[in-house]
Amino acid sequence: MIRLVSDSGSQVTPALRRQFGVDVVPLTVVVDGIPHLEGLSIDTAGITAALRRGAALSTSTPSPGEFLQAYQRALDGGATEVLSIHTGGAVSGTATAARLAAEMAPLPVQVLDTGTASFPVTLCLWAAADILADGGTIEHAAAAARQVASSTGNVFVVGTLDLARRGGRVAPGVEGTPVLALIDGQMCAVAEVSGSESAVDAMADYVARHASGQRLRIGVGHLAATELAEHLTDAVRCRVQIEKLVRYEVGPSIAVHTGLGTVGCVFHPI
Repeated sequence: MIRLVSDSGSQVTPALRRQFGVDVVPLTVVVDGIPHLEGLSIDTAGITAALRRGAALSTSTPSPGEFLQAYQRALDGGATEVLSIHTGGAVSGTATAARLAAEMAPLPVQVLDTGTASFPVTLCLWAAADILADGGTIEHAAAAARQVASSTGNVFVVGTLDLARRGGRVAPGVEGTPVLALIDGQMCAVAEVSGSESAVDAMADYVARHASGQRLRIGVGHLAATELAEHLTDAVRCRVQIEKLVRYEVGPSIAVHTGLGTVGCVFHPI
C-alpha cells in the first residue's frame, strides 16, 4: 500500500484530505510570538482575527522529526511506500525537511518538490491519488504529480501587497493594484486593475487564455472575500469547460503572506 503525505501549505481541504487519504503535516504559524500548528491550534477564523488586529505574524516549516512521525504513522497503518508531495523549495524549506526525514524513515519514501505553493500542491496530490486509486505504482503517481505541477496555472489578487512584499515573494517593480501569478516562486503582475469587478474579469480572462479550450480542474480560494470569490467562480464558469471546481478558504500559512481580501484561482487541464 502506498500512502500520501503532504504539508498544510498545500491548503488541501478536509474533504479532499479524506478522499486522498493523505497525512498532512502542519506548518507553524507564529502569532505575536506564540507558535500555532496550522489546522490544529489555528484555523482560518484565528488568522482572520489576528490579521484584523494587526498581530505580528510569521511561519516556519515542519521539522524533519515531524515528517518522520508521519512516515512512521504510514508504516503503522500498513503502508509499504510513501509519496510525500510538498510546497516548492523556492518558497519554503518544507521539501528539504521532508527529504531529511525520508533518509531516516522506516520505509521507502519518495519526496516530490512541486515547485509551487498553496492549492496547486493539492492539485498535484489529486493527480497522484487518482493514479493510486486505479492501482498505479508510486512512480506513475509521482510522474502524474510532476506533470500537474508543470502545467498548473494560478492567478490572484492579494489583500495586502505589503505583506507579500515583506515576505520577499513579490517581483521587482510590482506596484498599484495588480492581478498576480506565482511564477518561479515570485508573485508577478499579469494585469493592472482599478477595482474588484475588473479584477474578477482579469482573473477569469487569464484562466480562459491559458485553458486553450481544455477542460480544467479548478480551485477558487479566498480569505474574507466570499462575495468576490463567488463572482470569480461565476466568471470562470462562463469562460471555460470545468471537470471539477473546488471552493476553499485560504489557510493561515498562506494568509500570513497575502492578507484579508485575497481571492484567486488555480487550475490545470484534464
